[in-house]
Amino acid sequence: MAPAVTIEKLQKRYGSVEAVKDVSLQIEPGEIFGLLGPNGAGKTTTLRCLCTLTEPDAGKIIVSEISVLEDPRSARQHLGYVAQEVAIDKVLTGRELLQLQAALYHLPKPLAQERINLVIQRLGLESYIDKKSGTYSGGIRKRLDLAAGLLHQPDVLVLDEPTVGLDIESRVAVWNFLRQIRDEGTTVLLTSHYLEEVDALADRVAIIDQGVVIAAGTPSELKDQVGGDRITLRIREFSPLDEAERAKQLLESLPTVQEVIINNAQGNSLNLVVQPQSDALMTVQQALQAAGLPTFGIAQSRPSLDDVYLAATGRTLLDAEIAAAGSRDEKTERKKSMR
Repeated sequence: MAPAVTIEKLQKRYGSVEAVKDVSLQIEPGEIFGLLGPNGAGKTTTLRCLCTLTEPDAGKIIVSEISVLEDPRSARQHLGYVAQEVAIDKVLTGRELLQLQAALYHLPKPLAQERINLVIQRLGLESYIDKKSGTYSGGIRKRLDLAAGLLHQPDVLVLDEPTVGLDIESRVAVWNFLRQIRDEGTTVLLTSHYLEEVDALADRVAIIDQGVVIAAGTPSELKDQVGGDRITLRIREFSPLDEAERAKQLLESLPTVQEVIINNAQGNSLNLVVQPQSDALMTVQQALQAAGLPTFGIAQSRPSLDDVYLAATGRTLLDAEIAAAGSRDEKTERKKSMR
């Protein structure tokens, strides 16, 4: 069976900024595929190129054996796209919005009515569908957006940050719905910077950093490649750097410790990779105590997708988010100063 989506050597620049440097992905039919990375990593640009909303500078994109670049009109018939920002007309009811969407897809009226009733039932919209959408909560607006993206029953549903800003109940409802349509054969491609969301939903995942795919595989495969358990350690709530470096040197000498990284963005805390299923936690605490170093907080866990990102880039996803936010703020201040 041919892949649902193939992306090869995708590149896209905006002026001097390389939003996507080199992204290659292959997504199989009937799987949930997650793109994980911080804001500014190139996830949204990749999706916009896939969905014919942005023209790439280089690369190849195939959807259901159709070239997106050579035949975008045909490719769109196989794609459903739900953007991060929900854009709905607040004066229309949910049903009217779905009827408008069905008309844009040129669905015959009987078929349109059948599909509208189906997505209303599946997404639990019965109590809201005939009320003006301006009265909907964020979670209900997102469900309506999903319903609109599925009316034409696409082979591939593309979601950009599908649960950002939603409460837990709404997020779980969206997760369950995505699993259901996956089990029925729809391929789902989603972006997220929520680690737990990708870990819970994705059959396979690719991690993007600065416009490049740095790791790909099932969540279990990626975590197994990292190896070892993780210990997160704070000597103090905000440790002096020289004290953190002293602790790092001490802990690196322990036989159960494989690696120590100082996390400057989080108060010079220490991230340790240790031998799995060992008494490393006790050994670390005893070594610090013997050296006269306090322990403000310590915890041990199995590897996570954040550990995969940390191993590949030397920083956590939170660090990357903070750095990206700082860069955006700096650019904004420069623009203000030039006015």
